[in-house]
Amino acid sequence: MSFDQISLILQLCFILFEVMVLTVIISNLRILRRLGDYPLPTGWPKVSILVPARNEADNIGPCVRSLQQQQYPAFEILVLDDHSTDDTWQHLCALASDDDRLHIRKGDPLPPGWLGKHWACHQLAQRAKGELLLFTDADTRHHPLMLRDSVAAIIDEEADLLTALPHEETGSWGENLVIPILLWCIMAFVPLGLAYRLRLPALSATIGQFMLFRRAAYKKIGGYASIRDEVVDDLALGRRTKAFGLRWRLADGGQRISCRMYKNFGEVFAGLSKNLYAVFGNKPLPFLFAWSWITVVFWGPFITLGLALSGVSLSPITLTLTGLAIALALLIWSLIHWRFGFPRYLPLLYPVTILLATLIALRSMILTRQGQTTWKGRVLAH
Repeated sequence: MSFDQISLILQLCFILFEVMVLTVIISNLRILRRLGDYPLPTGWPKVSILVPARNEADNIGPCVRSLQQQQYPAFEILVLDDHSTDDTWQHLCALASDDDRLHIRKGDPLPPGWLGKHWACHQLAQRAKGELLLFTDADTRHHPLMLRDSVAAIIDEEADLLTALPHEETGSWGENLVIPILLWCIMAFVPLGLAYRLRLPALSATIGQFMLFRRAAYKKIGGYASIRDEVVDDLALGRRTKAFGLRWRLADGGQRISCRMYKNFGEVFAGLSKNLYAVFGNKPLPFLFAWSWITVVFWGPFITLGLALSGVSLSPITLTLTGLAIALALLIWSLIHWRFGFPRYLPLLYPVTILLATLIALRSMILTRQGQTTWKGRVLAH
């Protein structure tokens, strides 16, 4: 078999995969509903908003103030200072001085076998009084109608767990190039039409920045105590929700919730290094296959073009298919950037995004297998 024939077959494989991904993305974009598009209910259950905070002095003020401004009749805000070494606690004390809806406390010592955030969230849930439990991160910001619209969504969907995709704010080049792949992976590989109908836990994607539980469902799955040592807590909670036969739903929260997870490429590199391998259950074979295939699919056509430009003889049909593969990839990435508000020029740089994400993924695997994964000064042993 000639090189041209091999290249032609590969381009056909790339195009077939891209068409499948494009089909899933288009379907998901049609199914995914925005917070704010749901009808308002006749009653408003009490909500406990739970915020774990470790070394969040720069974030905790804007986050809590945005929660205090919620236009909702019955809610409480519980914030736990998870052994911060900065001024997080001082900021919390100032915020709580004139608002009896805000309850703050310092976390108990971390018990053996628990990861830090999980222990913090567990303590918060134990003290919550609401019928609904909303877990959100300290680096989030919330529109005044966020709580109203998310409660409307969970009631209308009859969901046990509602999770929402926030607007992911980016500033640096590192954020712009890498963060979009997180939403791309969800929209490309979690077909909501099937995920809503099938009990398969793998068909879910839960966002830790926004998890709204019915209290009964949270207790039924065992809460954070049941996933106390799972690095990717949000994914684990969503999968347990589906495994117990409960109703999981995903919403687009971009108009109601925003978050800037990282401030530079160093933070992106460190933050994603703790998660990407764990998403695959720390199993090297599926992890390596998935990332290798994604890299080959989106870099293969450019390699083919490079060879053609360097003098390698390729047939017109092979070159045409190569161009089609690149065009489909641009369309796939453009749809994600358009829907979720990323800069419109970024799809042109999708090969760089793939390369950077693959390097971070490999680093995640190496650090995890060596037991060197850390986050906010703690070793995430697994």
